[in-house]
Amino acid sequence: MITAAIILLVVLALMGAPLYAIILGAAALGFYTLEIELAVLHIDIYQLSNSVVLMALPLFTFAGFLLSESKTADRMLRLSQAAFGWMPGGMAFVSLIACAFFTALTGGSGVTIVALGALLLPALVKGNYPEKFSLGLVTSSGSLGLLLVPSVPLLIYGIIAQQMSQQLDMPSVEIVDLYLAGLVPALLMIVLLYGYCVWATRGSAMNGKAVPRQPFDFRELVDALWEARWELPLPLVVLGGIFSGFLVVSEAAAVTALYVLVAEVFLYKEISLRKLPSIMRDSMIMVGGILLILAVALAFTDYLVYAGVPEQLFTLIQTHVESKITFLILLNILLLLLGALLDIFAALVIMVPLILPVALRYGIDPVHLGVIFVANMQIGYITPPVGMNLFIASYRFKKKVTELFASTIPFMLVLIVALLMITYIPQLSLWLVR
Repeated sequence: MITAAIILLVVLALMGAPLYAIILGAAALGFYTLEIELAVLHIDIYQLSNSVVLMALPLFTFAGFLLSESKTADRMLRLSQAAFGWMPGGMAFVSLIACAFFTALTGGSGVTIVALGALLLPALVKGNYPEKFSLGLVTSSGSLGLLLVPSVPLLIYGIIAQQMSQQLDMPSVEIVDLYLAGLVPALLMIVLLYGYCVWATRGSAMNGKAVPRQPFDFRELVDALWEARWELPLPLVVLGGIFSGFLVVSEAAAVTALYVLVAEVFLYKEISLRKLPSIMRDSMIMVGGILLILAVALAFTDYLVYAGVPEQLFTLIQTHVESKITFLILLNILLLLLGALLDIFAALVIMVPLILPVALRYGIDPVHLGVIFVANMQIGYITPPVGMNLFIASYRFKKKVTELFASTIPFMLVLIVALLMITYIPQLSLWLVR
């Protein structure tokens, strides 16, 4: 009977059954095999409501949807170009900065390519950057910013880790610590990518013309600052409120959502009151799906703990892998593959309960692990052959996916160098936390 149930779950998963149903079915089957009352599922699912940071998820998501529906991308691009366009490889740096901050604010990697891609790609080509280089830059930059405040993936990792700390011998993982830990690694990725852009275009030209620099125009900078005047304080509200301790994460999320609502609806007047309900509905549909998966993932996590799966997995791995360095190499390879195959939220709820207990046995800090996890997922978005951003960019720019493969590989290799530094130099993530 149990074998038949397992086969049924696998068949349903292959047929495209909802992820939450598969996870819940696996948890129920697991508890049944352990002869534990299935009523425990209700208790485990209800655990999610005890999370003090849970309210931040729908509020940050709603703010992100509002920003993606307005002309924030246009204003951010103009401001970045006015501030940094004069630098060597200025337009490339503008692309990196604009994409990173737009992804951080909206929480969506694919959204960045759709919203900013139509602006950045023509601007890069017009600036005499080779088209192949420009395609790779915009596609790769689309996933930058997932480590920056208010990162939804880091928030979800924190919620899962906090719930697991009740069953594991580990301190609770603070969301503020995760946000602090993500700052330097995110900046490292941007700096290394910029360095590659300057090197790659040092003697290149399109149609025989060198890549020009945009002269600095103080008046244009002032105009761009004035145009973005209502959105510029937003990072200060989030960062200042959270890192100063004046606001907890859920309060900062509420302030952010209210601020963005007032700015986009009443000050910029780019989102009508008539359109607001549909944006609310779309954002909460996404949040509902994430919360449902999170809730059943907690039940599945409890089953894994009851069944001693983390201990068995650690014993199995330690039999073949004694070195912490080797374990981290294997972990990066696994997470890169998962990042290419799975959505980041699905990867988080499936793999964190398995990986976190094992990583703790190898002496890896849970905050550092969260940064490693999200950094891998970020690169996974552009990992051939099935990285999600490759297909989004292919559709958005009307290019063959194989063409995107070739153009993004150099940028992916640079990001992997950054990933190795993040993985093997924990201080990059932890020195602000400590």
